[in-house]
Amino acid sequence: MTKKTKILATRHYPDAVEQRLTRDYEATLNPEDSYFKTKNLARASVEMGGLLISPREILDARCIDILPSSVRIVGTFSVGTDHIDLEAARQRGLTVTNVRGVLAETCADLAMMLLLTAARRAFEGDQLVRTGTWSGWAPKQLLGIGFQGKRLGILGMGQIGRALARRASAFGLSIHYCNRNRLSPDLEAGATYHSNPDQMLAISDFLSLNCPATPETVGFLNFHRISLLPDRCVIVNVSRGELVDETALSTALIQGKVAAAGLDVFANEPHVHERLRKLTNVFLMPHAGSATLETRIAMGMQILDSFDAFFNGREVPNRIA
Repeated sequence: MTKKTKILATRHYPDAVEQRLTRDYEATLNPEDSYFKTKNLARASVEMGGLLISPREILDARCIDILPSSVRIVGTFSVGTDHIDLEAARQRGLTVTNVRGVLAETCADLAMMLLLTAARRAFEGDQLVRTGTWSGWAPKQLLGIGFQGKRLGILGMGQIGRALARRASAFGLSIHYCNRNRLSPDLEAGATYHSNPDQMLAISDFLSLNCPATPETVGFLNFHRISLLPDRCVIVNVSRGELVDETALSTALIQGKVAAAGLDVFANEPHVHERLRKLTNVFLMPHAGSATLETRIAMGMQILDSFDAFFNGREVPNRIA
């Protein structure tokens, strides 16, 4: 029998993914689902040919430098690659692959959910019922913000942004977007393009952040830019927590400049800004944008497809280094 390649799975992945992994490779699994710090990851990688990692494993230059020479490919269970030093990987000759094309609809579902839950004060309503303090229907109870006739600004009109635009349009929102480049008319689908993000902010009754964290976008939503938004706007972030100055956002929520927010990502995950945790006009999710069984299985299968291609001498799908 041909000896199977050893693969380290750093987290506890969906059953279907682990079943295929153990069938086709000599896999080391992590049923406790604890994440690996740099030294532990290097030790656990001895004799491994590949690593299936999560966004919580940080493959910086130091980590890549001390990985055993047996490790030839890394697949990250994510679209984002900001936890990997891709230049260091290239210099070492380490192949890196990520996930593409399977998260957009699921993440857009969550973004739409956050828009709805924030605008309609879902957390407050849930708590009212659960705590037994609801005294019955009242004309001015939990008055939220309607969508019809309002404008949604989308920062970053990639696959997730466009999928959100389709959903939001069905709820009566007009779509405005700011992107690095203007989309073609078929992808734009009637949305209004703004080359200047500040110009878009000024008309965004609702704002959704859907762009990657880059030197240009980190800290994008600060005190100044929040001041440009219409009063009583609603903000949603399913992209990266680093895009938002959380002190500025929590201040705006307390003062009423921002009516509500729906957040799935945070600047210092898993630690969340204390003021955000205490505010009732914020709906919080634990970085769950891709968290459906179907999507997480599809993500794992893509990475295993890349492993299969690599170890059989074929071109590696979704190769980024």
